[in-house]
Amino acid sequence: MSDELEQLHVPPDALHRLQELEGRGQARPFFTSDLSVNEFLLVKEAGFDPRGLVYGSSIYHIGLQRRNWAQSMELERLTQAMYTARELAMARMEAEADVLGADGIVGVRLDINYYDWGKHSAEFIAVGTAVSSRATPGAWKTDEGKPFTSDLSGQDFWTLLQSGYLPLGLVLGTCVYHVAHRGPMAAAMQSMANQELENFTQGLYDARELAMTRMQEEALRLGAEGIVGVHLEEKSHFWGSHVIEFLAVGTAVRPAPGATGPGHPELMLPMDT
Repeated sequence: MSDELEQLHVPPDALHRLQELEGRGQARPFFTSDLSVNEFLLVKEAGFDPRGLVYGSSIYHIGLQRRNWAQSMELERLTQAMYTARELAMARMEAEADVLGADGIVGVRLDINYYDWGKHSAEFIAVGTAVSSRATPGAWKTDEGKPFTSDLSGQDFWTLLQSGYLPLGLVLGTCVYHVAHRGPMAAAMQSMANQELENFTQGLYDARELAMTRMQEEALRLGAEGIVGVHLEEKSHFWGSHVIEFLAVGTAVRPAPGATGPGHPELMLPMDT
């Protein structure tokens, strides 16, 4: 684990903070959490204990890409930059959860901050609460032995488990897209008419579909049955009005072993009752 933390550039101060949270033999280890009181109680009711607030950050320089003023097109270099930066932040958050011996992370938030040191640089942040199962520690991790991730609230996490489903991971798809400009003549002709702007409609439609397809592909690679809590975000960041990032995010899930029908009366969840 120390080699992985070093490779991911997790700072020593973070490691020290996490080691303090491990409790050093205390009967009830100290924890931190961004869960609300209701979320905290429901996570406990679901058979999990909060272990600590975990965090990942990546300050990333986003390069430029040439585009055709009159052509709608994906800007693939920018798409890859936005995806890679978020993956770095999430990997560091997961590494912090590993230090705590957590089974998963709930309430994950992905944010972007901009600072005055560079117009084309941004800090990508992933933060959530690491949790551990009281009944079956270790049974909830992914096939790669990593903690599961989920952006579900504490209430939704509890409801998901009670319904007989397991969270597999936070999945996302992104697409940075340039929407073609209208020429002067087209703009003039359309200025007095009520009509669909088909180039804008098609460009935005295509971009959303690319983002959602990529999110679905991530979930399928995890062996998920579906994705819950999907939300779509659209931001221009610093690129201007005709370049937009479309981000699709949700939690991949699948039925727990023993789930046989509505309500899952025969369900055998790896949690205490």
